[in-house]
Amino acid sequence: MKKRLVRSALAASAVAVACGAPIALAANRGGHVKAVTASSPVTISYLFQGSSSEMAMYKQYAATYHKLNPNVTVDVRVVPFANLLSTIRTQANSSAGPTIANIYDLWLGQLTQGGIAAAAPASVTTDVKKNWGASSAAGVTNEGKVRGYPNEVDLYALNYNKALFRKAGLSGPPKTWTQLLSDSAKLKAAGVAQPFGVITEWDSGVVHPWLSLVDSDGGALLKNGKPNLTGRAEEETTKLYTTLVKDHYTVPSMTTANAETTGPYMDNFTSGKTAMIIMANWWESDLKAGFGSKFNSEVGTAPIPVGPHGKTSSAVSYGWSNIVNAHASSAEQKAAWAFLTWLDSPASGKKGASAEGTILTSLGILPSRQSDLKAFASKLKTPFLKTYVSELKTATPFPSVVPGAQLTDVMQQQLEAVIEGQSSASAALSSAQSQAQSLLSAAS
Repeated sequence: MKKRLVRSALAASAVAVACGAPIALAANRGGHVKAVTASSPVTISYLFQGSSSEMAMYKQYAATYHKLNPNVTVDVRVVPFANLLSTIRTQANSSAGPTIANIYDLWLGQLTQGGIAAAAPASVTTDVKKNWGASSAAGVTNEGKVRGYPNEVDLYALNYNKALFRKAGLSGPPKTWTQLLSDSAKLKAAGVAQPFGVITEWDSGVVHPWLSLVDSDGGALLKNGKPNLTGRAEEETTKLYTTLVKDHYTVPSMTTANAETTGPYMDNFTSGKTAMIIMANWWESDLKAGFGSKFNSEVGTAPIPVGPHGKTSSAVSYGWSNIVNAHASSAEQKAAWAFLTWLDSPASGKKGASAEGTILTSLGILPSRQSDLKAFASKLKTPFLKTYVSELKTATPFPSVVPGAQLTDVMQQQLEAVIEGQSSASAALSSAQSQAQSLLSAAS
């Protein structure tokens, strides 16, 4: 399974390779990037988690960079996802610490608070705000400062089985919650085992689709930096889940999933037992494997249905970014930001694309730079991906707060209690609100 949230098993051990030398960069008045030769030799390191094919591509671009300026060497290190955050945190203040780290944006708050994520220089801040979408720029901003370059972006959409919809006499996917319930009733009557599938036993898989519905009903996980879990939209969304389960449109025994395989949750969708789910763009390859030759004819994507008080569909988005270690020397930090500026600029790729965007797109992942989205428009206009690309304009980034992972765990537990019929919507949200307040207070 190819994804950034967990790309785990693709890199089984740490690998350190000296793979080239970046140049320092500056922008001229026309906005184009030009080379500024480094005056003294300096070595920087780049830590990420990924596949051997991804590693080879970074080495290739680093070799190109080396030809431009041999004074700066980039040491690329790969670790499994499970070890990435701990490696960054334990090594940051040592001589072995990475100069650049590729991180899941949910970690940015704790890495900023821990003094690891350096604030970007003014030129990088301007670059990010100008050339990336608002949600991507927000994802790399913490404590009021841009902390890195956005890497990829992942977000959610409604996935539906066209064949099952035709069987139920439905011409297209639901645009509102009212239509979602109405369509679910028709699908159930047509013999579909589960009209609308949700996830259990996987933290982000539980919370992100739910929050996409919340955001599409005008709600928000946090409001003015404080938990908003007992708000109107949050309660309406959770009660929607209660209704889906009560009316047997969602079947708890068919919801099990995990970040490695997505489990029965996906199997039920690919086997035609589930008609609709809310899922992220990264699982396209798994759907293709599951549906085989029927993928294009049976799998459709659509924006998240809008709630009764929502004005527009707004999917949760999350991203990955490249940050620079604040404990590195000033020379290393300067070289690191220059390397990232080049890697993420059209100067490093072909036909208006950046090297980073080229790597991501080759792996089936959405790049986040606006010019990359244009450069790869033809590849991103597939029936499956075009919905996700269009949703980028209205996406809502998952909040980058210090206890983000713990907050996700709390919501997972309470939502699963609702899905399993162990708690009412109001009781679950009240408990989640109390726990979230404690987590945020302890982190402040």
